[in-house]
Amino acid sequence: MKESKRTKNLKSAVFAELDRIKEEVKAQGISLIDLGIGSPDRPPNPHVQHALQEAIDNLENYGYPSSKGSRELRETIAWWYQQRFNVNLDPETEVLVLMGSQDGLGHLPLGILDPGDTALIPDPGYPVYKAGAVLAGAEIFSMPLRKENNFLPDLSAIPEDVAAKAKMMILNYPNNPVAAVAGREFFRKVVEFASRWDILVCHDLAYSELAFEGYRPPSFMEIPGAKDVGVEFHSVSKTYNIAGCRLGFMVGNREAVEVLARIKSNIDYGVFLPVQQAGIAALRGPQDIIRQNVAAYEARRDILINGLAEIGWVMDKPKATMFIWAELPKGYPSSEKFVEEVLRKTGVVMVPGVAFGREGEGYVRIALVQDEKTISEAVRRIRDKFNFV
Repeated sequence: MKESKRTKNLKSAVFAELDRIKEEVKAQGISLIDLGIGSPDRPPNPHVQHALQEAIDNLENYGYPSSKGSRELRETIAWWYQQRFNVNLDPETEVLVLMGSQDGLGHLPLGILDPGDTALIPDPGYPVYKAGAVLAGAEIFSMPLRKENNFLPDLSAIPEDVAAKAKMMILNYPNNPVAAVAGREFFRKVVEFASRWDILVCHDLAYSELAFEGYRPPSFMEIPGAKDVGVEFHSVSKTYNIAGCRLGFMVGNREAVEVLARIKSNIDYGVFLPVQQAGIAALRGPQDIIRQNVAAYEARRDILINGLAEIGWVMDKPKATMFIWAELPKGYPSSEKFVEEVLRKTGVVMVPGVAFGREGEGYVRIALVQDEKTISEAVRRIRDKFNFV
């Protein structure tokens, strides 16, 4: 068998090397504290579990579901968007249920991009953004996310000849991995840019409900004209701690919704109905789990940032997400080498920033996916072995 060219580089060599080192460290008897993968560690709300259990007991739920998602869930999503963002959506034409937001982010490029088209991809960025465009045979134009610009892409720096060939732009705020946020003024500029160049904007809003100190991230769909040029992805999995259930959705531009629905009707049969019922319970039921999540991640954030500041590793405090995007301590030019040294000496796992793109060099991503006691232990281990003052 000869592998296709487009799949050869899908798995990051950085992640593969990190996995190899983790196995070596475990073989030496060092227990790992994994702050690498951003998978929620907290349990779902009991009423969501009960809804899933009841739906599993219903034998009528074992047939093929609609690839678009049940009407009840799509109506619930439209209701939730109205409640949360004051955005009106047609559940029939502007809402599509997904097997997690990554499902849509990976497959929509197949319906938008042809070989030779250009996709505008953030760097650093979540790996599926680039992977989806690569699988579609598109050219990648990287939009640097840099601290001096608050980790927002500089739209004015995109050459006109590139913009003319571009058919898709991917954005993600609150952002993974850089934990930055974007406001309505930036989104207005995006709508203007996309309208001028006829570009579909794909905004990943997976972390809208994980923000601190009263901050409420906006939706791209709130901006006038956004539906004309874009879609937005959301994650029920991340918001409600049911990541393994794989449930998300895409809303917005009806032509893009129809295209992705057509793709999905040819490659899968949709989300298992009991998982959709759990999603309805999550979105319509008590929202105390969100407040609890925010409080837990905020406490973990503060323990880690304040604890490591005592040895001279100073980090910016994020306003949202379950991540910290930390500049390397002085004297460490390579994020990969720094992460390896910390891992081998302490068992604490982080992800080198370069794993998310060339612009990620000089940073590490730390996921706040362990409880406060474990985060405190990670801080203690690092403080015992390092001093960055």
